[in-house]
Parts: sequence; structure tokens; C-alpha cells
Amino acid sequence: MPNMDPKKCPMPVQEPDVRNKNFSEVALGYTYEMAVNEAKRCLHCKNKPCVSGCPVGIDIPAFIERVANEDLEGAYEVLSASSALPAVCGRVCPQENQCEGKCVRGIKTEPVGIGRLERFVADWHREHTTEKPKMPVSNGHKVAVIGSGPSGLTAAGDLAKAGYKVTVYEALHTAGGVLVYGIPEFRLPKEIVRKEIEGLKEIGVDIETNVVVGKTITIDELFEMGNEAVFIGSGAGLPRFMGIPGESLNGVYSANEFLTRINLMKAYKENAKTPIQHAKNVAVVGGGNVAMDAARCAKRLGAENVYIVYRRGMEELPARKEEVEHAEEEGIIFKTLSNPIEVLGDENGYVKGMVCQEMELGEPDASGRRRPVAKEGCTFTLDVDCMIMSIGTSPNPLIRSTTPGLETNKHGCIITNGDDGLTTREGVYAGGDAVTGAATVILAMGAGKHAAKAIDEYIKSKE
Repeated sequence: MPNMDPKKCPMPVQEPDVRNKNFSEVALGYTYEMAVNEAKRCLHCKNKPCVSGCPVGIDIPAFIERVANEDLEGAYEVLSASSALPAVCGRVCPQENQCEGKCVRGIKTEPVGIGRLERFVADWHREHTTEKPKMPVSNGHKVAVIGSGPSGLTAAGDLAKAGYKVTVYEALHTAGGVLVYGIPEFRLPKEIVRKEIEGLKEIGVDIETNVVVGKTITIDELFEMGNEAVFIGSGAGLPRFMGIPGESLNGVYSANEFLTRINLMKAYKENAKTPIQHAKNVAVVGGGNVAMDAARCAKRLGAENVYIVYRRGMEELPARKEEVEHAEEEGIIFKTLSNPIEVLGDENGYVKGMVCQEMELGEPDASGRRRPVAKEGCTFTLDVDCMIMSIGTSPNPLIRSTTPGLETNKHGCIITNGDDGLTTREGVYAGGDAVTGAATVILAMGAGKHAAKAIDEYIKSKE
């Protein structure tokens, strides 16, 4: 019998006043009984609308049906056939805009908790299965992957399963890309990422860290080493700033730097070797998921007041609804319809305040959202000693500048011919944030998946 409860099973979480003082995972995960009961809410629609909302094409009804039948290993087999990182996706994907957004149950009631079930199945497999995956049969071909973020890991995993000898080159000392330096521990535990990467190594993926492609080695040299194709999944790690007075003061961070110090270097620990400012009053400029992450990290570092300063209203916030709700519960203060125009400093060059312009919403702009317009003569000053800029990132120009024939657009993003990720250089493919600019983990994974298929077809066509 299907479960016709109109609401999805709530996710157990840490209490707000407890979790905003620690970096342990906020969401605690479903129990076995919760997962089976939630899986029974699926109607198993014949046309599978939820699948059309998944960038990597998971057969969602099939894996959920196995959960309902208590065949959890079977459910994991369905998931892993399409997704290289199911435990990650179950935690950080914007399911409300993708698979769950297409769920028929969501038309009149709440959609099935697809992301929560994906997380449960992936966690169950990791905790209960000791059998190693089978090593794919080699096809004798080599491919290089630049970047070990979600797009690079997905491309590497799919190519390895097809028999390719894949080597991933990572600039940092730890593999995982944005999964380890960008997303906080309380949303995505790094042990989860490490385990997912270990799974890829077990099927033959080699990962070399501390390799900066463009400096340590070039793409031309990767081809000289016998690689028949190269996939660029180097992300978009170059922060943007507003260009307002005072941005060079001490206490102004990019969200990338702030989160990297905390997530990758563990600056929140007492004996951490990497310093981070433990500010009293913090302003985070921006309204996306990265801004929410930075604000919630600042709160956990002991800040008394943390402000999200965003030039549009609450309805226009691009961050996931769940992340906004968690931030509000944890005491983050939202200063919407506000835009910074100057950072104030003290006599020693440190931030002591931020002047903001009050805004109102005008006509829609090219993005379809109402354009923020300044309210003449209406400004206010926030008393802050730390400012974190989270207004977007761009790809690093290093690879472009050292690779003849590789073209980029005016934003520095690599130009490709569409879904297969082929660049303007033969044999070189790209995907994820390096192509689109900063986007979501699952969209980057989808790009890596499409590119892996195209690379396979390209190398086979040469034979």
C-alpha cells in the first residue's frame, strides 16, 4: 500500500542554538524506518517526471522502489549506475528545483523526499558494505582530468568504468575541489567526500595533488605523456569584488578565502595553523548558497551579529530555501534591499563599519528578476569589523593563457560547443564552473558525465 501522507517525513536535525556553536553536520539523516516509509510515498509514475529533473539521469523511481522493498543494496546499485557521488548529492543538491520540483506528489502536497532517500541509501551502503568494487577491464587508452571537483570526479569515474586509465590533476593538497574547500563541514562532512573519492580510486582512478596545470605542467605536455583527451574541470575559484572604497582594508575577505581557511585548513579548531578572524560583527555581501555558508561559519566562530546584506528582497534570494531557513533559525540577520557602497576603516587599517545604500525593486532585468534601484538619500551604516564578499567567482585564467587554441568568453569561461563539452581545441573537453561560471554541484556533475561520454566516442572514432 502506498503511503498517502501529504507531507514528507521531516529530517531530524540538531537544535539551532546547539548547532550554531559547532561544525558537526546539521541534518542527522533518516532512520531505516523513516526511509522505508518515505519511499512508499512514491507513486511510480510511468513517465518518470522526476528523472527529467536530474542532471545525471538517475532512475529515481527504481531506486526508491527498492528502498520501499527494503533492498538497500539494490537501491545503491541503481544510484551508483548514474551518480559518482550519491552521498554528496543527497546532501547538497537543490532537489526542490530539480527532481523533487518535478514530483507529481508535489502538485497538491509535498514531493517525495528524493534527496533525503538518496543520502540514506548512500550512507547505508558506506556503513554496511565491505565488498570492493570490481576493477574495470582496461581498454588501453589514457585520459587526463584537470580538477578534482564534482565535474572532474564524475568524468573520471565514468571514464574509468569504461576502461580508461584516468589521472586526475588537482592544484590543492587535498582532492575534492569545492566539495572540500567550499562547502562547510556542517553541510557536507569531509569524511563523506574522502570515502566517495576512495571509491573512485578503487576502480583505478589516479589522483595527483599539488599539480597546478599551467605552471607545473601544461595541457600540451599532458598529450605528450600519451593522454588522448583532456577534460578541464578546474572550477571557478577567482573571487569577484565590488570595487567600492575600503575593500582593501584588513578584515575584508572573499567568501572563497574565508571558507577555504575554515573548511580545508580547519581554521575553526583551537590549534589550527591557519589564522582566521574571530570577528564580533560580520557582514556577508550576497544572497547565494556560498553567502549562507560563510554567514553560518562566521556565527560558529563566535560572532555576536552576522548580517546577510543583499540588494534584492527575501523572495529573490538565490540560495536554497532550506539553507535560508537554517540560517534564520541559527540567528543570521537578513539586511535585504541593501547594497554596500563603502567600507569604513579605523586608524590602523582595519574594518570598523560598512555604509549601505537602501534599495527598492524596479522593473525586471535580463535575468527576469526585478532590478534593484537605489532609494535616493537613503543610506545607513552597519557596525561591523569583518566583511565577506560573496558576489560570485570566475575561472582562473591560468589554463587559458597557457593553452594555445583554447578560447574563452568575456567572463573567462571556457567556450564549448554544447552538452558534450568539446572546446575549441581538438581533444580538449571542459565542464562545470570552468564553463558556466559558479553553479551547482549536480550541474557540474552532469557536465562531467556528458563530457565523459563524448570523450569515449571521440577516442573510439579515432580507432
